[in-house]
Amino acid sequence: MNIQSENLTDGTIQLIPLREQDFDALFSVASDPLIWEQHPNSNRYLKEEFLKFFQGAIESKGAFKIIDCKTQEPLGSSRYYDVDMQEKSVFIGYTFLRRDKWGGNYNARLKALMINHAFQFVNKTYFQIATTNMRSLRGTEKIGATIVGTQILEGIEHFVLEMQKEN
Repeated sequence: MNIQSENLTDGTIQLIPLREQDFDALFSVASDPLIWEQHPNSNRYLKEEFLKFFQGAIESKGAFKIIDCKTQEPLGSSRYYDVDMQEKSVFIGYTFLRRDKWGGNYNARLKALMINHAFQFVNKTYFQIATTNMRSLRGTEKIGATIVGTQILEGIEHFVLEMQKEN
């Protein structure tokens, strides 16, 4: 199953499967240090650090570039990862958005597109958010995800949030 096989859009934003040639456009967004301020990898605004993140996104084969439908400008990125067809679940994360899109409905639109698409294949979506990243936690709870536990990833405690497909 390739969950990231197509473009997704709601008329305001479009998610396009990430390609190698998207690096410069995404780095122009990611090079803002304030985007990563509450993130465990707070130096991801540096080109060398972002390159590692970007390569991981390409290798995941589940990453999207987010663009503004009106201006065609890059807004950020997100991805699917850890697809589990036994449990019928997938994680959504590694998301970042341009700061001028914070606080509005862009994150909710992005997550709605990804969740609705994922629910064609799975019954649960999960999110992992560092316990220090309150901005992302609030945004994810705002769309209806609930905390179901915590786990340590790379030595850092993360909340695990879940959304279940409605029958």
